[in-house]
Amino acid sequence: MHRIRLLNAMVIVTLLITSCGPQQKVPTSAQQGAGALDRTVLPIAEPERTVYTELDARKVTPPPRFEVKAPAGAPNVVIILIDDAGFGAAETFGGPIATPTLDRLAQQGLRYNNFHTTALCSPTRNALKTGRNHHTAETGSIMESSTTYPGNTGQVPNSVAPLAEMLRLNGYSTGAFGKWHETAPWEGSTSGPFDRWPTHQGFDRFYGFIGGETNQWAPLIYDGVHQVELPDNPNYHFMTDMTDQAVAWIRYQQALTPDKPFFVYFAPGATHAPHHVPKEWIAHWKGKFDQGWDALREETLARQLRLGVVPEGTRLAGKPEAIKDWASLSADEKRLFSRQAEVFAAFLEMTDYEIGRVVQAVEEVGDLDNTLMFYIVGDNGSSAEGGMNGLFNEMSYFNGVQEEIPALLRVIDKWGGPETYPHMAAGWAVALDAPFMWTKQVASNFGGTRNGMVVHWPKGIRSKGELRSQFHHVIDVAPTILEAAGLPEPKEVNGTAQIPMEGVSMAYTFDDASAKDRHLTQYFEMFGNRAIYHDGWLAGTIHKAPWEREPRRPLTEDVWELYDVRADFSLANNLAASNPAKLAEMQALFMTEGAKYHVLPIDDRVFERLNASLVGRPDLMAGRTSLTLAEGMTGMTENVFLNIKNKSKTITAEVEVPPRGANGAILVQGGRFGGWALYVKNGVPAYEYNFLGLQRFTIRSARPLAPGKATIRFEFAYDGGGLAKGGTGTLYVNDQKVGEGRIEHTQPMMFSADETADVGIDLGTPVVEAIGSEARSRFTGRIPKVTIEVK
Repeated sequence: MHRIRLLNAMVIVTLLITSCGPQQKVPTSAQQGAGALDRTVLPIAEPERTVYTELDARKVTPPPRFEVKAPAGAPNVVIILIDDAGFGAAETFGGPIATPTLDRLAQQGLRYNNFHTTALCSPTRNALKTGRNHHTAETGSIMESSTTYPGNTGQVPNSVAPLAEMLRLNGYSTGAFGKWHETAPWEGSTSGPFDRWPTHQGFDRFYGFIGGETNQWAPLIYDGVHQVELPDNPNYHFMTDMTDQAVAWIRYQQALTPDKPFFVYFAPGATHAPHHVPKEWIAHWKGKFDQGWDALREETLARQLRLGVVPEGTRLAGKPEAIKDWASLSADEKRLFSRQAEVFAAFLEMTDYEIGRVVQAVEEVGDLDNTLMFYIVGDNGSSAEGGMNGLFNEMSYFNGVQEEIPALLRVIDKWGGPETYPHMAAGWAVALDAPFMWTKQVASNFGGTRNGMVVHWPKGIRSKGELRSQFHHVIDVAPTILEAAGLPEPKEVNGTAQIPMEGVSMAYTFDDASAKDRHLTQYFEMFGNRAIYHDGWLAGTIHKAPWEREPRRPLTEDVWELYDVRADFSLANNLAASNPAKLAEMQALFMTEGAKYHVLPIDDRVFERLNASLVGRPDLMAGRTSLTLAEGMTGMTENVFLNIKNKSKTITAEVEVPPRGANGAILVQGGRFGGWALYVKNGVPAYEYNFLGLQRFTIRSARPLAPGKATIRFEFAYDGGGLAKGGTGTLYVNDQKVGEGRIEHTQPMMFSADETADVGIDLGTPVVEAIGSEARSRFTGRIPKVTIEVK
């Protein structure tokens, strides 16, 4: 069914008021007709009420209902944003991984081969949905790395209203599904504030996860602001669940409000780590990457040249020195790394299939023709955060632990399943970013920032199956949508004057492949990796590789590169030495743009910024040394819970043991891939520290608890002397020591991106496999009070 747009493009409501009896007419600006209507101030003001003097309602014709409607013919909008997929991943852009949904949309729409992101998750997402640079949106890096410097606070200001709110206030239904990662971590508790949660950022409906990643088998998901209880289904996978929710929502919109356009933001956690995918998808890719990453880069470039998605004469850029030649690897390394790539490819293929279900839903409700769809293949380049070997548990990366080949081989057959939380080796990230050299985090190279994009809008774009090569950036998407919908950029939203959008509409390229570029200057910066693009030139510096713990040199001593991208698509020919004058000009321009957009000063710390106490950013628990909880208090993410890392702690739990004895979790934090738990198993109290899923340290009593009231206390005496040290744990019951032992290692930075702290149950994956998680781990007695203290 095609939508029927009843109103003129600039008319919200007709306010011609007639009556059958005496009344006093109060004119409003809206009554003056379409010419006086002002959509630049949102929300659009309701008309003043008519004052009546007639007593009997039967003698008066009521005025029409005030209703905000979108302009006639305004398209539906769907933004699809894949996570951590590089330019050379999807077959639509010459990559090795099948993406039939993307192919179909490209054949009927446009491929963009000069489209750019910010090189990291949160910044790209906020830039995409606000039309402003990521520092303007206070998202200089990921939310967890926020600081107090302007441009990096993690708190999107009211002066930077998101596109979703603009569309909602102009008569659109709005729904977001999947990954968010745009809420400051200290605002992620049940105490709020909820200003920067999706349902306060313009979305009527949100179904997904708030942080940067989630366990696809056991996710922490929210419907609005309420945590969702996971089904007891061994085949559950979040990618399918979020698609089911999006498809149902689209069908509801068409059924209930067929004349109202919708905006869908569909953002899978894929293909960000953990690479979780069912075995049947992995089986498709058996042996497909045995040639290795060097040969894959060559194959990809050849396909890209055949497809025309890179210009003739494009050469492969060099490979980072740290990436070994495939031919030099051992047989075990090749076997392990091939498996990692098979799982990643399966994850992307499955994701594209689920996206196909969303496209099919739009088609089945009759709206595909007038739906403006952006399919963006990556919020940055492929991720090299797996280091040289890849990771069984991605949390190892954030805690500075290198996993070794023998240990990884022991779980090779489980790779991608619920018992792993995996990431692939960095060599694959470089290969999947072909023809470029670098990867995610490297904002100074197109390997980190250039992502393939397809735009599909049959009713609005005459051209089909063509390529567009104008330089564009994610900040250009929002202005494009406003232009397509016939909406002006608002000057005021919800009472706050707006910072103008910094992007430019891409609509001029829709039917003109040779149109001159309109986005002429763009800065890039992430953790000190920085660059400036201007009118066909790019200058940048590699300050730190993703697998390096420290910067290569001080910011003032960085070595810059210079490229003429008009003749060098892949950035293979560094002109810095031969054209120092141009390089100096570009470096000066970066400083100008950096000051203008609050990029300066640059904070190049990466891992330290994950720990609020080390950088002084807001912390919900700031200044507190204790937290008192009780049963029923669950779902507390790491950044809204007392920080117990790198220090001594005491847990004191008052419990009531039933006559048949107690079992289950008392207080836990984290899950299968890192965390700790105070619990009871078969009546016996115990404490277990799970070090990254690699080692476990258990301290338990020798005898069970007696029925009735008891006080269980666990004390951990940290060794001190720096981060990640061990310590001695002592367990007490009713002030009597019942167990003692060593905990040799602790996690210094984080336990998990999405596992929680819970009283009386272990949500998500289990910290302690012996007691399980979810309903199986529920404490069978009562926990009136549990207090955790740190020193």
